[in-house]
Amino acid sequence: MYKTLASVLKEAEELDYTVGAFNAHNLEMVPSMIEAARDSGSPIIIQTSVSTARYVGMSNFVAVCKSMSDKEAVDVVLHLDHARDLTDIKDAIDAGYSSVMFDGSLLPFKENIAKTKRVIEYAHGHGVSVEAEIGTIGGTEEGFTVKEGQYTDPKDAIEFVKECDVDALAVGIGTHHGQFQSKTKLNFPLLEEIHADIDKPLVVHGGTGVNEDDYHRLTENGIRKFNVGTELLVAWTRTAQEYFGKTEVNNSLRNNIMPCNKAVHDIIAHKIDLFMNKKSPISAVTE
Repeated sequence: MYKTLASVLKEAEELDYTVGAFNAHNLEMVPSMIEAARDSGSPIIIQTSVSTARYVGMSNFVAVCKSMSDKEAVDVVLHLDHARDLTDIKDAIDAGYSSVMFDGSLLPFKENIAKTKRVIEYAHGHGVSVEAEIGTIGGTEEGFTVKEGQYTDPKDAIEFVKECDVDALAVGIGTHHGQFQSKTKLNFPLLEEIHADIDKPLVVHGGTGVNEDDYHRLTENGIRKFNVGTELLVAWTRTAQEYFGKTEVNNSLRNNIMPCNKAVHDIIAHKIDLFMNKKSPISAVTE
């Protein structure tokens, strides 16, 4: 079924697992992403940046996710990631996205609260979930760079959720967007403190740079949404380079794109196995 973020995270909390949120970098990879979740018996969060959503068309993403969630008997959330412009958020909600993230983490604290409240009012009024962020995630994503991430202040997080009835809260615990050639050292004492104080599902961004050995500890400390984007992009692009580099010019495009989508499918299936607390084969992380 086509679900909201709040509904799938509620089940994850009750059953004690983490839901994978995977960035779609084009429309072609979406069916393979959803099929990976179906095969694993897990819900999936398909998320898009604003620029990708504009490129493909928000209504096109909605149509594919809705139709496949019904046909394949899998719970699918379509989430707009790191939106900073309220117009983008409104357009996504009006197009049929079931979840949005307002990223006001770079704003003054009170302005972040005020704008997040406006997003919640509109989104919840249309049955759409809202994720927000306190603290910042370093690195580069979709051309937007934050040179240095900032850890989440637990006191700010407490005040924020008192003021804003968000459905999920992204926290800064040391991760970085775009990191795939090395692994980050997470600040688990900080996460444990935030989890003890905040009764909301917590979110990790920059998940490609997280060591897979840390996944279970993240789940134990309230992480219910785990974002993976760069790893999928790298795998798709490397596979595309291999196949397009040796193809005949009159070879059907699908013969080159299908292996790219298969690479994405396999990474997602592997990640879901870990998020659902199952034993999993050797890591499929691209180095």
